[in-house]
Amino acid sequence: MRRTIIAYACALTGLLAASVATAAPGVEYDPLTHQPLIQSPGALGANGRPMATAIPRETVYFNGKYAPGTVVISTSERRLYYVLPGGQAVKYGVGVGRPGFEWSGVKTVTMKREWPSWTPPAQMLRRRPDLPRHMAGGVANPLGARAMYLGGSLYRIHGSNEPETIGQAVSSGCIRMTNEDVMDLYNRVGVGTKVVVMR
Repeated sequence: MRRTIIAYACALTGLLAASVATAAPGVEYDPLTHQPLIQSPGALGANGRPMATAIPRETVYFNGKYAPGTVVISTSERRLYYVLPGGQAVKYGVGVGRPGFEWSGVKTVTMKREWPSWTPPAQMLRRRPDLPRHMAGGVANPLGARAMYLGGSLYRIHGSNEPETIGQAVSSGCIRMTNEDVMDLYNRVGVGTKVVVMR
């Protein structure tokens, strides 16, 4: 019995060490769910950094004119809604375009990729010549675990290696999600899905 308890404790320690090793530096995580937390102005934690609160994914009532299966993004609210039947939607926290990079319109998901590679567009390279010309997919990639490409634009709905930016306006127009949330949405959305972006 004692050996079993010791073996279990060692396994648990290994799992915790693995999760700490993959955690992004400077990002606080919920100790129970291991989900990244976003900064909330006000209270400070024991380490002197602002305390953080998660943006929970939840199913909510949704009184809108959109058909089930539509993605509706409110950039002012910094939330994405995946419309369900029966007047409901799955509501996610998102990061949106910073001032000067806001946009609105109707797009269609034309391509989906898991752990996508990233080639910064020419417009971004002109602003940020320090960026790499290409980056292979993986945990360090800014597009995160999944990407859904919005046809006729440079924009994507994608994961992020900066989960602390979710709920903020910091991107160049793309819609950012936590990797967990973008994987959930990716499994619901197909090529051809309508995406409505509102300011």
